Amino acid sequence: MELKMETRQLNLFYGGFQALRDVNLQIKPREITAIIGPSGCGKSTLLRCLNRMNELIRNVRTTGQILLDGRDIHDQAMELTSLRRRVGMVFQRPNPFPLSVFDNVAYGPRVHGTTDGAKLQAIVENALRATDLWNELKDRRNSPALALSPEQQQRLCISRLVAVEPEVLLMDEPCSALDPIATARVEELMRELAHSYAIVIVTHNMQQAARVSSETVFMLLGDLVEAGRTARIFENPRDKRTEEYISGRYG
Repeated sequence: MELKMETRQLNLFYGGFQALRDVNLQIKPREITAIIGPSGCGKSTLLRCLNRMNELIRNVRTTGQILLDGRDIHDQAMELTSLRRRVGMVFQRPNPFPLSVFDNVAYGPRVHGTTDGAKLQAIVENALRATDLWNELKDRRNSPALALSPEQQQRLCISRLVAVEPEVLLMDEPCSALDPIATARVEELMRELAHSYAIVIVTHNMQQAARVSSETVFMLLGDLVEAGRTARIFENPRDKRTEEYISGRYG
């Protein structure tokens, strides 16, 4: 089975508190993997492990392995900037920079050394087309990104990631600040992007997980309880705890 990323016996500690326990997660290329579970179960902590974002928090310690194309992301030869270019993250609330639409999307390529104006123009156009924003914003590229609607801001943040040609997109409840119509547009975008990227989404919305994902992972109290094809997880869970959560008996 081809895997894009994998965790093996992953444990994470916030000081003396263990937030993840021997997590074995498999992420396939060109598919959407949804991580579900009640609040505080370790979903976002697990997501942030995949591009080492947890290292920004004091007193965090991890054990086990996290592999990207079979290579441990904690290997000293794996540069952190390179890892975060390959494995990018979209956060719960849109976080565009206080810059123009163009400069938001061009920011990453510039950081990675692209200075040619014509090339940057092409990168920005392609990234905005990938998120279906080009027709909406091609005449507003020099306008402030913070003036966009929340849904446009979230798609712009995804464009900002696409511009640096990542391989994995991590999305931490990307629709939680959006209304139902905007949520539907972002979900449609996720399905389109999955043709090119491995996507991992954390969501409290089980209906969303059922709609967009191919694989679903159920977390509880730091444990990965069950993982598998989304249809099976929702229709025929093997673990009683998964069934109880999906049926709304707790969480």
